[in-house]
This record gives sequence, structure tokens and C-alpha cells, in this order.
Amino acid sequence: MESFYCRTKIYSGTGALGQLQHMGIRRLFLVTDPYFMENKTADAVIRQASPEAHCIFHKVTPDPSVELAAEGTAMLRAFAPDTVVALGGGSTIDCAKAMVYFAETPVRFIAIPTTSGSGSEVTDFAVLTHGQTKHPLVDPKLRPEAAILDSTLLEQLPKKLVADCGFDVLSHAMEAFVAANASYFTDAFAKEAFTTALSLLPASYGGRTDVRLQLHAASTMAGLAFTGAGLGLCHAMAHSLGGIFHLPHGRLNAILLPAVMDVNLHACGGKYAKLARFSGVGSASDTVAIRNLKNALVRLRKELGLPKDLKEAGISPRTLYQHEGQIVHDTLADPCCATNPLPVEDYTVRKVLGAIAGNGY
Repeated sequence: MESFYCRTKIYSGTGALGQLQHMGIRRLFLVTDPYFMENKTADAVIRQASPEAHCIFHKVTPDPSVELAAEGTAMLRAFAPDTVVALGGGSTIDCAKAMVYFAETPVRFIAIPTTSGSGSEVTDFAVLTHGQTKHPLVDPKLRPEAAILDSTLLEQLPKKLVADCGFDVLSHAMEAFVAANASYFTDAFAKEAFTTALSLLPASYGGRTDVRLQLHAASTMAGLAFTGAGLGLCHAMAHSLGGIFHLPHGRLNAILLPAVMDVNLHACGGKYAKLARFSGVGSASDTVAIRNLKNALVRLRKELGLPKDLKEAGISPRTLYQHEGQIVHDTLADPCCATNPLPVEDYTVRKVLGAIAGNGY
């Protein structure tokens, strides 16, 4: 039996932020980062919501820590809001999710993503960092009640952010498409998200803002896909490597995805070939279609200025070798491995590490 659940109501389009006026918000707790405080976007959210009282937690940083979430949770409890709004990228939304979850008080939770990558606005996932380890939280209670996708928030995205986040969308969609819990419903979202991102990322990277709402929607669709189907080895290793080396999550996915395709191939080659055909790079031969799909990812990675391996990303093979044991341990402990199409073992992780390390490993 298959099941699919989507709790989140999605508002999408130019000026979608105005929907806050109609939500009857009285006490607003806004979670954001220093950037959106400085550029006054946080103020715009407050104006649109027009609450009787508000409180802003604006300390979110990339890879938010358990300690940061605990600080925000204490503030949230003390303020006692009726609505929590997260304004920012995946780190901000994840941090806000954890705060709402651990506060254990009934609130309406609204996510306003400002990057097109994490899909966190519609998922049951959140990631917090403790020390050198990223800890994925997975619980249906983490899913926001509403998501606002406003294209006006996407006009000033830096090129590097477009690239990093874009490969996050591709990896979410591809991993969901071949994941152990994939269904007809998740496949539909994953296919649409992947093909949209593959075709439109070069234009967005080149500065075309007219395609960014489509990529924003693709990110959300990929989130709907993987929260239903699960993820896999690519994300498990990205979490492990990101916790140790603090490289952007999407950049790690860009390095990992072609190598993970190679190790998963004999378990899900047919689905990779289907995805290649959906994307317009297919062939009558599954083998050729899969090769074309992998080559398309490698070409796009280069076009977006992303590193091809960890050495190019600034991690020397010697440093990687010194952390190999922790990387393997943390990867195998990551819940994303549970839905990888192929059972993940010690040697599987080491094989991928060898492929992405760069010369000299």
C-alpha cells in the first residue's frame, strides 16, 4: 500500500507575502538571520502580518547548532506567540522547526523560504549541528502549516547561492525518485522538480530572475517528494562531511551525486534511465541513458562553477583521510541511509569517498 500526505498549504507568486494580512496573526514570533534584519525584509514581514505584538529572533547562522535552537526555544516559550514565522533559507527554517518542536506549545507555523534548495517549508525534516555532527530530526510535527513562495524575495540571490541551492534541488529530486519508499505520487513531484531544475538552473545562474519562481516551486516539489519517499547515501554523506568541514550542503551534493549514482546503479538503474528520458537526455539503451544523465550533471556542475571533488573544494586528501573513520560512522548513523535503494555498508561509503576525494587519496 502507498500513502502520501501533504499538510502544508502553499501560497505562491509575486506578492504572495501579502497573504500574511489575512491570517489573523495577533502575537508573532519571527525567526530569521542578521541579513534579513539589516535589509529590512523582516520589517516587511511584520508590516504585512500587522500583529498586536511581535518578537524577533535573528541570530540564525548556517548549520544552526543545538545550543542556538535551545536559546530560541526559551525565547519562544517566554513570548507565547500564536504564530511562528520562519524567514530565510533552509538553516533558518530548520532552526525554527526545532524551536517549535521543542517548545511543545500549540502555535501556527509558517515558512517563508528565501532560497530555492532545501524544501524545508514542506518537509518533516530538520537538521541541527552539535560539535562536528549534523543531526537530522524526522517527525511529522516538524512540517509547517503554511508556506509562502514569493518571487520578489528571489531577485537578489548571489550566483553561488543559486548554484549551491540548485544542486540541492537536483539531489533531493533524484534521491527521492529512486528511494526505497518512492511512490507514484512522490515520483511525479520528483520528476517535475528534477527536470525543471536541470533545464532552468543555467538561466537563473546567469541572472534571469523570470525563471526563479519556477525553480522555487521545483524546490518545494522536491521537498514534497523526499519527505514522502526518503533520501539516500548522497544526503547522508553530505550531512557527515558538512558537519566536519562546514562546506555548503548543496555544494557537497553536487560533488557527491554522480559518484553515488555509480554505487547505486545496479539497484535502481532502470529508474535512473527513466529520469534521463524525462529530462530529455535519454536513449533507447538504459546504459546510454544513465551515462547521459550522469554527464548532464557533471556538465551542469562545471557550468555553475561548482567543484568536481573535495580537493577542489579545499579539503586535502590527507585531511579527508584523517577524518575517514568519523565520516563513515556518521554516514552509517544517518537516517537517510535507511531509504537508499541499496543497503549502505562501510565499504560503500569508503568507495564514494575515494571517488570524490581528488588525486592523492
